[in-house]
Order: sequence, then C-alpha cells, then structure tokens
Amino acid sequence: MHLTEQSAQSFAEQWIDAWNHHDLTAIMRLYSEDIRFFSPYIIKLGMNADGVIADKQELENYFKKALDIYTDLHFELNDVLVGASSVILYYKSVSNRMAAELMELDEAGKISLVKAHYNQ
Repeated sequence: MHLTEQSAQSFAEQWIDAWNHHDLTAIMRLYSEDIRFFSPYIIKLGMNADGVIADKQELENYFKKALDIYTDLHFELNDVLVGASSVILYYKSVSNRMAAELMELDEAGKISLVKAHYNQ
C-alpha cells in the first residue's frame, strides 16, 4: 500500500484515537489476519518469552491484557514517519516512555508487521 504524508497522518490519528478510547474492537480492525507483532511488552506482560505474536486472536488477548493493566493508558503522538508501505509512529506511551513503532501495511491498509521500541 502506497502511503502519502496525509494518509499516514490520518492512519496514525485513527490508531491513537482507538487506543486512547480503549476501544479494543476499533484497535483490532486496524490489524491484518496475517500479523507479526514484535514488542518487549509481550515478554514483560508474560505472553511469551520470544516477544513476538503471529496470531490475531493472541494479539487481541495481549492488547486486552495491556488495557486491563494500564487502565490510564493514553498515547500522545509526536511524529509520523512515512515509508513506501510502512509508517513509524513516534509517541509518548505508558509511564511517559517514548515509543516508536514500525508498522508495515498490507494491500488493504491493515497492519501486517509491527516492531515496537521503547526508551528506558
């Protein structure tokens, strides 16, 4: 999927809004059935020791667990970096940690790959 600066910004705002409303249904609509999701929080929250999820139902379980633990979760978008078929969202995450997520989008505009990074 080809992204323009405008479409990437719109996507980022939709993603942030879904998370800030703790709307799991809206969040999951953004992700492809064919997902690979890498995050150190997968390990931190005890989902698995590898830090990767490759099943959409398991991803939903992970997100639900995160929303249940971080009841005051609120993201603040700092910047959107646009690639050919990917975007990096740079935002303030839980516990005021800065996060950068590389997201590849499939032809339908759904997130098919995520690599999440956080500062200490």
